Order: sequence, then C-alpha cells, then structure tokens
Amino acid sequence: MITVGLTGSIGMGKSTVAQMFADAGVPVFDADETVHRLQGPGGALVEAIEAAFPGTTGEEGVDRAALREIVLGDEAALARLEALVHPAVARARDAFLAANAAAPVVLLDVPLLFEAGGWAAVDRVVVVSAPAEVQRARVLARPGMTAERFESILARQMPDAEKRARADFVISTDGPLDETRAQVSAVLTCLAKPAGG
Repeated sequence: MITVGLTGSIGMGKSTVAQMFADAGVPVFDADETVHRLQGPGGALVEAIEAAFPGTTGEEGVDRAALREIVLGDEAALARLEALVHPAVARARDAFLAANAAAPVVLLDVPLLFEAGGWAAVDRVVVVSAPAEVQRARVLARPGMTAERFESILARQMPDAEKRARADFVISTDGPLDETRAQVSAVLTCLAKPAGG
C-alpha cells in the first residue's frame, strides 16, 4: 500500500482534489471531517474540550467559533487543544489504515501535514496549489471570513512555495476542473508504476 499525504494551504482547492481521488477509487481519510465528527454531537472529544475550555460546548457539540476565539492568538491554549485533538485523530487514522490495508493507494487529506509533522508518516506528498490572488479571492468569498482572519490562518501555515518545494507532486487548481482531474490521474499513473519505473 502506498500512503499519500494530501495537503495545501487554505483556499487552494484541496477538498476538491481529495474528492477527485475518491472518485477514482482511492480510499480517503479526511482529517478535518474526523475533527468535526469528534467535536460534533456526542463526539468523543466534546467532554474533554468542555473540561479544558468551559462554555465552548452544547447540544450540538463543540461551538467551533467560541473555541476559535479562545485559542486564536493564545499559543498555550492552542497547545492544550492540540494535545486533545491530535491523538484522537491519529487513532482514527490508524483505524482507517487498518480497514483499508488491502488498497494499493490510500490518501490522507491533512491540511497541516507539514506543520504537524505528518509528512514523515506518508510515502508520497501531494501539494495542492494556486496563485496567491486566486487563493485570497476564494477564501474571502467564504461566509464569515475576514481579511484579518485569513491572514491569521496563513501565518500558522507553511508558505505555499515551501510546501511545493517539499512535495513529490504538485497539483495546480487555478484552471478548469478537467485539468485538475487530469493531474490527479497523472499522479495515480505515476504511483502505479513500479519503483524506479
């Protein structure tokens, strides 16, 4: 089994590319979706997050906006949150890998693959990228997004140029979807070749 790490900064089109891999039959582990499930109604992390950050949960699980307000800009609070979240996501990822052990290729969709050190646990890295002006326009078009919040998120992410330099494959998403899909197919073709081929 080849384990592929998929990453890219906010607004680069990573979710779209992950779906293209899934459409091609590749099992996909979505770290963000896993966090949402763990923090959602009845989620495994809700009680621990409430204990660490009182008043940030309710019937719907974790109030992500309230939690974000507490941890944004507070390194100690963010570290406390990550100490809860990262091990739980790692357990879910391990269960996914075990469940898909027979697949020739699996994809781990991890936004902070480089920042959190996850790149060391994958065989290949695919970085999704687009020009900065395309990224900015996409992100600022999201509901509730502000320029300040966008800059704060960017500050926590490795620069796109550095991610591209460290990637095994770069998929550009500033063209038509068919072009992006063709790039995904090309990556899968390369992964199917024997080593050294």
